[in-house]
Parts: sequence; structure tokens; C-alpha cells
Amino acid sequence: MTAIATSMQTKPEVGQALPELVIEASVRNIVATAIASRDYQDVHHDVSLAQQRGSKTIFTNILTSNGYVLKFVTDWAGPLVVVKSSKIRLGVPNYAGDTMTMRGEVTKVEGKLVDVAVRGTNSLGDHVIGTVTVELP
Repeated sequence: MTAIATSMQTKPEVGQALPELVIEASVRNIVATAIASRDYQDVHHDVSLAQQRGSKTIFTNILTSNGYVLKFVTDWAGPLVVVKSSKIRLGVPNYAGDTMTMRGEVTKVEGKLVDVAVRGTNSLGDHVIGTVTVELP
């Protein structure tokens, strides 16, 4: 993963873009995050079984995708932010060997509450789309 800023430097404004986060979907990364999230489905760790089930290869699980979305927003907002909600929808798979780029934009600022629209794309299109609401300190 490519590092991004560790905290927001100014008060967020609607339309403000977050720094991109690039995530390499390596076999090791996909297997490790599936196991860490206690997801033992073979499509997340066994290439041949994933292929037998119709996939190109193994792919990122939903818990990991949600974790990437939250990491993306909280890395930008800073260590004292509180996540109030996360609503995501999955699209195309995030296959091993691909790269996903996370992009985001502030869509609402209401007091300390900030909504961020997030999109994670890879070579196939949109892998994850969602909205995260955080409360600033």
C-alpha cells in the first residue's frame, strides 16, 4: 500500500478530494486479510478451488474491502476521528495480481460530522463504492 497523509490539516469542505490510496492485491495480502477476518472460504485462499467455482483467481473478501474503505477515510481524518457509519456496495471482484485505487470526496459537513463518498477501482471497474460518516474531535 502507498502511504497517505496521517491526518487532515484543515477543516474539511464539501468537494474536497482525499489523497488517493493504492492497494496491491497480492496473493499474500488477500490470504492474510481473509484469515485475519476469520473468513475461511476457499475463494479467498485457494487459487484452484476459486477457479473451479468460476473465478479468475482468489479475491478480496468483503470484510477486507470495508476495512480498506475505513482505513482510507480514517488515515485522512486522523487518529481521533470516530467512525459513525459505513455503507458500502461491492461491484467487480478485486482479484489477486490487480491494483485497487481508493478515491474519495467530502460530500457533507455538518458541525463535527463529515460524510465522505468513497470509490475503490481496479482494472475491471468499481470494486467498492460507499459513504463513510465520521465525527471529528
